[in-house]
Amino acid sequence: MKKIYHLSTCDTCKRIINELNPSSDFVLQDIKTESITTIQIEEMYDLAGSYEALFSKRARLYKERDLKNQKLTEDDYKNLILEHYTFLKRPVIITDNQIFVGNSKKVVEAANKAING
Repeated sequence: MKKIYHLSTCDTCKRIINELNPSSDFVLQDIKTESITTIQIEEMYDLAGSYEALFSKRARLYKERDLKNQKLTEDDYKNLILEHYTFLKRPVIITDNQIFVGNSKKVVEAANKAING
């Protein structure tokens, strides 16, 4: 499977996708217009090893709900991501059996190497 979960309104996501220049066999899923399913989040979990690794602690709702002062479980992270797209750390790039989560330079470089050699 080759897939990129992104937000089409996010300039950082746009920049990374342009930089990676993924081939046409990649499926791009705008998580705002096409919600993440339970199956999809579980596939991401299998590759990432935890829901927390997929969770964005920079999300506006994270601050608004004061979640940093709560003890969140893996189930909490999963349910929050399923509840609102903003909780998914973006972009999530899946290529074969590898997953790259987020927009740090190191993650983007690793994804680029995996995609473009």
